[in-house]
Amino acid sequence: MKLSFSTLLLFLIFLSSCQEDPKVRALEQEKETQKREAIFANINNGWNFTSQPINGTSQELTTNWAEWRVFLSELGQKPKSSIGAFQQKAKTLSKRAAELNNNIPIKYNLPEIKSRIAVVITKVNAINLYIHLNQIPDKKIVQLVQEINSDVASMQWQLNEIKGKSEIKMEDGESDMRRMLDTARAIPTNPEPKIIK
Repeated sequence: MKLSFSTLLLFLIFLSSCQEDPKVRALEQEKETQKREAIFANINNGWNFTSQPINGTSQELTTNWAEWRVFLSELGQKPKSSIGAFQQKAKTLSKRAAELNNNIPIKYNLPEIKSRIAVVITKVNAINLYIHLNQIPDKKIVQLVQEINSDVASMQWQLNEIKGKSEIKMEDGESDMRRMLDTARAIPTNPEPKIIK
């Protein structure tokens, strides 16, 4: 009898602990809603991309390089309604950033530009990853937005520097000097032995 009474008591305690209190559930849902609203507000306030060309070279490239123009345009459009809108925008930005490697004008298709594009792509992809997590790290996303702004500005200054260097005229004899310094034209150090017949 003692055993069945204690088993029954344990069973009742177990059943009472398994039932959820609707008030507790409502409080948890309210806390989660407030947390999501705070995250949305932080991301909304920090999502300020600089999308305007900062120099003439960058402005000129918006007419000649379609992927650059589309990427800057996409940066300038800020979502407004919800976290879902920001998630969709991050996905689109990730796609547009990857397209920057396509059709780079020949004059600017250099390692210094490609490396800056790679950095921008990596950080945009990081935003896309973070914003799709269950627990969204809003501070990290805002920090990445600021870093992308500085990386895009760095790329624009590099484009301007490349254009400036290309406009410097060569001095007399400079092309001959460059040919002389070209190691591909050098005489090999171990010439092939001549066969005497």
